[in-house]
Formats: sequence, structure tokens, C-alpha cells
Amino acid sequence: MLLSYALQSLRTRRASFAGAFVALFFAALTVTACGTLLETGLRGEVRAERFAGTPIVVAGDQQVHKTIVKDKGNGKTKTKEKAKPLAERVWLPEELTARIAAVPGVRAAVPELDFPARTVAAGGRPGDDRPSYGHSWESAALTPFTLAEGREPVAADELVLDTGAAARAGLRVGDRVTVRATRAPVEYRITGLAVPRGVELAEQNALFFSPAEARRLADHPGRVSAIGVLPAPGTDAAALAGRLGPVLAGSGAVVHRGADRGLAEFPDAANARVKLVSMGGAIGGTALLVAVLVVSGTFALTIQQRSREIALLRAVAATPAQVRRLIGREALLLGMAGGVLGSLAGLPAGRLLHEGFVDLGAVPGTLNLAQSVFPMAVGVLAALFGGWAAARISARRASRIRPGQALAEAAVEVRTGGGIRTAAGLVALAGGVTLVAVLSALDTEKASTPVTFATVLVLAIAVSLLGPVLARVAAAVIGGVLRLSRVSGHLAAANLRAEARRTGAVAAPLALLTAMVCTVLFTQATLDGAAGRQAEEGVRAPWTLAASAPGVPGEAAQAVRALPGVAAVTEVVRSSVRIDLEKYSAQGVTTAGLTAAWDPRVTAGTLTGFGDGDLAVSETAAGALGVHPGSVVRLTLGDGTPAELTVRAVYARGLGFGDLTLSHALLARHVDDPLAAAVLVAADGGVTRERLTAAVAGYPDVRVLDRAQAGEIAAEGRRTGAEVNLLGMGLVLGFAGISVVNTLAMATADRRREFALLRLAGTTRRQILRMLRLEAVAVAVTGAVLGTAIAGAVLTAFSVGMTGSAEPAWPWADYAGVLAVTAVLALAATALPGRAALRGPALAARG
Repeated sequence: MLLSYALQSLRTRRASFAGAFVALFFAALTVTACGTLLETGLRGEVRAERFAGTPIVVAGDQQVHKTIVKDKGNGKTKTKEKAKPLAERVWLPEELTARIAAVPGVRAAVPELDFPARTVAAGGRPGDDRPSYGHSWESAALTPFTLAEGREPVAADELVLDTGAAARAGLRVGDRVTVRATRAPVEYRITGLAVPRGVELAEQNALFFSPAEARRLADHPGRVSAIGVLPAPGTDAAALAGRLGPVLAGSGAVVHRGADRGLAEFPDAANARVKLVSMGGAIGGTALLVAVLVVSGTFALTIQQRSREIALLRAVAATPAQVRRLIGREALLLGMAGGVLGSLAGLPAGRLLHEGFVDLGAVPGTLNLAQSVFPMAVGVLAALFGGWAAARISARRASRIRPGQALAEAAVEVRTGGGIRTAAGLVALAGGVTLVAVLSALDTEKASTPVTFATVLVLAIAVSLLGPVLARVAAAVIGGVLRLSRVSGHLAAANLRAEARRTGAVAAPLALLTAMVCTVLFTQATLDGAAGRQAEEGVRAPWTLAASAPGVPGEAAQAVRALPGVAAVTEVVRSSVRIDLEKYSAQGVTTAGLTAAWDPRVTAGTLTGFGDGDLAVSETAAGALGVHPGSVVRLTLGDGTPAELTVRAVYARGLGFGDLTLSHALLARHVDDPLAAAVLVAADGGVTRERLTAAVAGYPDVRVLDRAQAGEIAAEGRRTGAEVNLLGMGLVLGFAGISVVNTLAMATADRRREFALLRLAGTTRRQILRMLRLEAVAVAVTGAVLGTAIAGAVLTAFSVGMTGSAEPAWPWADYAGVLAVTAVLALAATALPGRAALRGPALAARG
């Protein structure tokens, strides 16, 4: 019986339920899209390209492992293995190739060398934007590549290009081309063009050198990046992979076959998968909390609009339990419809997010999007449970009060009651204040980011619960200004004062949107600003050498070092290392004359005599690790090599220069790209840009930058990271923006009877529309003030913890844009439904 009533209610009150349906639809869409990212990180397949024709690939273990033993008491222990991906490629001993080739069933074992190498176009610029890698021609069989024209490279100055790279660069057989790899640029003659068979190189360019030249450029004597295993005819690949185990024991090698080969070819994909899991979980969790808040507010407004109907049901003897069950069934029906449709729409939304991350370079294009029914099921369940719970909670008071009181409250909003809601709001506010205090004590981005957004949401919940109280305060403050407009302003002020619950309900999503957008934009701006200031203050060198990938060759730095008047040339190479399983950013710097070019503001110890066995750490890292000058730190370098270093200095400018500083000679030996990301040149006034430019003239793409130009390039790199974060939270922000429009439209569309009474009383349509615009402006101002207050508190705490300063970055132009967007949303979402509600005769609407 109640189900049929629920269906009839949905049919007869389609306009009222449309807003709830929209909220549930976008809640399911957001949760599904985030779930798709999470699933891709967990089980997304990495597509093989170079190893497409190789059934079995042996590569280094790209994980650092740790065994954790927990004492469970009573003499029992629990052992758990944990692993985290390494930042650089792990190389294998070349002698493994012969051992693998001797295994029965192996037709051939082919060593692979993989190193950065790219052609240079006219003017010294890179010939192609794609990642570009060099290989030995002997590994061409792994794809396999076959010669489309020309011949294989034999001499040291000969080169074979894949046909796609050659076409994009406009190169042909016989052309001479300069290649930038791990050493000084060298000119090669193209002897052939090779075409991959059965696969397209969508994510890379392939350059093939003679075996001897490839070994020179790879610069890992006696080691290979991987070994391709080609089974003999009739040999089962799975069985052969099993027989390789004893041969590889103790070598640190891992066998990859099938879909797993992509991880051997693209080791950075493992880091991308971890990033997606972290990002998908964080965004999904935030989206789920936002969805709960939005759906709860929407259903609260829906129940408020149906107060007359609920009062009549109570008056004709419907029990509170029956009313709650009726509303619960309505919510379940809406949740099922919105959840199913929203989860279906969430699949293409997740695909668009994935493509956006690929375009920004945060995720490699070879990591295929994983899609299944599981994120859809979670989206549907979130819509079902969220809608049902929100409806039941929102209907609790309306279903319990006496019928006479219900009818009275349906006619006129009462100012009494709501004690439980106010108390809950105060509790949420206290929780938000506590989180603000916690946030101000967090000094790592990994720890502070989830707390930052949790704090915003808790404070937004407090604003939502305290909405009627805050709306009355806002009405008292803004009312005087509104009354300057004789008719419309007086009506708007009266409405704000009389309908505090409605005003609070529509101001809350505006506050959430303002707070979320400001927090997403300005946290990154705060970090970037602090990092930029620290780098600017810490770099003493007036000049910087820079180049696009793969970087500045050591020979260019040496050419500058030989100039008279140059005091120090500091090459900087960057990577990340693991201490236990924790990841820390690391830079390697040339130790000779280090303090002449670089000042990280040492607060303990000294950089004097800094060498290959030494380590400098930021204050944040030192606090996390519990180390000081003289401490010995055991770490794992990016390629899995263990190292034991002694802390010589602790420095304050960690945001500008990273967590750890090692010697360039040590770190460069253990990274995929050993060329310097930047070269700092400390020199006297006689060393001019012209002299430096002349010194590096033989090195294509190496540019001489002054302080301002170097700072702009560094800021550009940080902006890319900000774009990734903004894209990641874009879906949540879009959902919040839609909730603003949805809530305002619902609140306005339900006022048809009110508008009819005003028209019968002599108010013109123009005056009513002006009244609506003034109300929208007042609500937008209220939401903006509350959202700004939330963002200001959160960002201040974030800045204190991360930078030590209580002055977060607050770009006023961006802030003005945020306010403009919220104002436009508020006006549009009020004006359009308002015009629709004013159509037709007033008497018909009054009916």
C-alpha cells in the first residue's frame, strides 16, 4: 500500500522530486567516476609496446620490500610483507642473459638496453614531444621491428629510427641528425627505418644504435634493463616461465608474461597506479562526503516544501512510522532511478578524467582504463542508501509532531524548535575547529591534504546545520541595505527574515562551493608561493643553464666551469628515494663550491666538505626521521640500490629544495636520466650571458637563464602539478556547483503560490523578479562570506603547518573569479525558475 502511495506521490509531485533526483544522479555519477579511477589503479592493465612480440620478459624487481612482524601476544607473531614502487628502473646483471639462454625450451634470450635519447630538430629544439628512448639494434626482435628500408646500424655513428618518429620529424634514410642522450649530443647518419609489426608505438619513439654505441650511451657497464625470452617452437610459455625461477634465484629479477609485460616496459606505470589508487580514494572519499551533504540538504528542502502534505497525512491519522516509511520508499525509488542512470553516466566521466590525467602527464597513456560493474554498484548503493538515510533523517521531526502543530508550521515558519539540529551544528563546528588545530600542526603534504578537505567538509556540515540561525543573522545585517529598494527590497528583506530555513538551505551549498574551490586553488598556490620564495632566496647563482628533456649534459657544465670568473658550477639532478617504505624527494648536487651557488639555510651542521657519503635533510624530513647531524641514514636509491649516508646538515628551505640532498656523483649513477635538470652558475660580474651562451653553443637546446627566467620555468612546472590537482577535484567541484543550481532552482520553483499572492496583492511581475534578484544576491553574499570564512580558516592552518607562516596565498583575481561564478550561478538558478513560476494567471497559481 505504502509503495503505491509512494509511486503516486512521485507522479503528482514531479517538480518537487526533480531536485532530489538530480542530486542523487550526480552523486552516483561522481562516486562511479572516482571508483573507476581507483579500480584502474588497482588492476589497470599496462599495455606493452616494445615487448609486444616477446612472450616472457625478465626485468628487475621494481618494488622495495619490508617485512613487518607484529607481536600478537601469547608468544604468537604475525608477519606481513609490504612493498612500494621504486622511482627509477632497476637494472640486471648482463650475465643473466647467457644463463637464461641455457634453459631448455628457450630459443633466444635477448638483452634490452633502454635509455633516454631524442633527435634534435632545426634550431636545437626537440624533434618530437613524445617520450623517446634509445635501444640496441639487437633488441629489435622483441617487438618485433623489421627494416622498412635501409639497413641496420653497424658503426658508432649510425642510427635506425622507427617509421613514425621519422615521419613526424621529416627524416629519411641518409639524413644526418643530432641526438641528445645521456652524454654530449652526437650527430648520426640514418641508415634505416624500422616498422613495428603487429603493434603501434603510441607512447614512445624508438631509436636503435649499434650494440657498442648503445652500451656506451646506456652507461651501465655489465648491466641490462631487461631480457626478452623467446620460447622454442612448441614450448609452453607458462611452463617455461616456471623453469626460469631457479635460474633467477637471488638475482632480484622478476618474470613478466602476458598482460604483466607492460610493467617491465614502463616501470613508471607502477607509480602511476599507486597515484591513481591514492587519488581515486581521496577524491572518491571527498566526493562521497560531499554527496551525503548535498543529498541531505536537498531532501531537507524537499521535506520542508512538502510540509503541508505531511501535515494533512498526520491530520488524517497517518502514524509517524507510516509517514517515515512512505518518505523512505519514495527516496529508495528516486535513489534507484538516479543511481542507475548516474552510475551509467559515471563510466564516460571516469574515462574523461583518465584522459585528462594522461594529457597532463600524470598517468602514462599505456595504463589502460579499467571499467567493470563494481564502481557502478557502489554508485547505485551510494545513491540508494544516501537518499534513504537523508530522507528518513529529514522527515524525522515532520513525522513526529502533532497534526495540529504540523498544520500550523506548514502555514507559517516558526522560530522555535530545532534544538537538536542546532546542538548538532555546534558539535560539528567544534569538530571543525579541532581539525583546524590539527591541520596547523601537520607539515607534510601527504598528511595535510586529506585533513584539509575533511576540515572543509566538517565546517560546511556545521554551516548547513546552523543554516537557519546564520540566515537570521545575515537577514538582520543585509536587510537594511535591501530596504533601500522601496518595494522589491522590502519584500526581499522580509522573505529572508521570515524564511530562514529556506535561506539557510540555499546558502549552504553556495558556502560549500566557495570553500571547496578556494581551498583547491589556494592550497597549491600557498605551497607554490612558499617553494618559489625559498628557491629564489636560496639560489645564489646569478645564472642557470636549462634544457628540455633529457637535460643539460655534463660536458656543457664543464665548458662553463672552464670560463675565467666562474666560481662554481652546480649540476642538479632529481629523483626520489625510499627510507623504509616512505618516499622522499631527493636532489643530487655537485659538491665542489656548493655553498657559492646554493644556500638552503642550514640550521644544524654544515655543508663544508660535503661529499659522496654525506646527506643533507630538510627540517621536515629530519623531524619525521628523527635524525640530526652525525646520524646514519639507510635508504634505497631510485633504482633499488641500498645506501648508507651520514647526515651532515639540516636545512630550513625544504619546500624549495626537496627533502633530501645527496652528491650529484652518487645520485646520477642511479637514475634513468643522469643529465642535470638545472645547472647553477656562480660567477663574478665579468661573466655575461653572451659569454655563457658562447660556451654552450655546441650543445643544442641548452639555454642560459637569469634568476627571473629560471624562477618562471620552475613556477611553470609547479603549475602543472596544480592542474593535476584541480582536474582531480574538478568532478567534486562540478558536483558542488550543480548542487548550488539545483537547490536554488528547487527553492524558487516551489514559490508559485507565494508569487500568486503577491501578484493578487498588486505587486507587478517586474517587482517580483527584482525581489528574486535581490534575494539571490543576498543569498550569494551570505554563502560567499561563510565559504570564505571556512576557506580562510583552513588555508591559514594549512599554511602554518606547511610553510610556518599564517599568511596563505590568496590570489585576489582568482578569488574574484570564484565570487563571480557563484553569483552568476545564484542569479541564473533563481531568475529562470522564477520566470517560469510567474507564468499564467495569478488565480490559477493560487488555486
